[in-house]
Amino acid sequence: MTINQSQLIGFLLVMVRVGSFMWIAPPFNGRTIPALIRVPLAAALALPLTSNAIAAASGEVPSDTPEIIGAIVLQVVIGVALGGVVFTALSAIQAAGSLIDLAGGFQLSQAYDPMLNQQNSVMGRLFQMLTAVLLLVSGSYALILRGMASTFDALPLGTGLDLGLSAKVMTGELSTMFVATLQIAGPLVGVMLIADISLGLMNKVAPALNAFSLGFPLKIGLTLLLVGFTMPLLSPVLTGLTEQAVFAMRHLTGG
Repeated sequence: MTINQSQLIGFLLVMVRVGSFMWIAPPFNGRTIPALIRVPLAAALALPLTSNAIAAASGEVPSDTPEIIGAIVLQVVIGVALGGVVFTALSAIQAAGSLIDLAGGFQLSQAYDPMLNQQNSVMGRLFQMLTAVLLLVSGSYALILRGMASTFDALPLGTGLDLGLSAKVMTGELSTMFVATLQIAGPLVGVMLIADISLGLMNKVAPALNAFSLGFPLKIGLTLLLVGFTMPLLSPVLTGLTEQAVFAMRHLTGG
């Protein structure tokens, strides 16, 4: 078995794109998977893709140092763009959880999120963890990785992204994320709105009951009950968002 310089450089470029993608795209992003594990995993995934990537690039692999550095930067940009598309699509579930927090009164209890290194609310954190678990359990992560692997055929090594097409795809994914967020959290927010109106009318009719002080535990219990009914519905929603993310990656690379 002989390994030449072209194969080594091709493997490095493929690993850079895969590693940049995994750094952004769920469920591989965040601190749940340490860097000491993510780097060998990216190398293991890049190894079987190298031969096809070099063949798709017609064997044109840079050999000079400036060209190699430029190619590495290009692969980082492509990997981050692909990961950003997946992250945007799957963030709809977490955004729905944050919207439920806002309507249900959980927004006041902010907690530190070690996965994204930021403050996050209770339901937003719960929905984020459920997204990661469902991606791993349902096998949707494999669909995401296959979609990323197919980008080497549509966008070979040495080929850059179309900036106009990239902006169009990212805009479309943001629109999809907002629509999916409203579709997931909209019914629960509507129920919370009806509960607030009912409490307001009750307080108007009988001010001595102090309906608003009773509203906090009522809304919390109602939110927990509705979230319990919502949990079984997240799996098909996540499947649809995963397919949308894979389609967006294919569209981003011109495939």
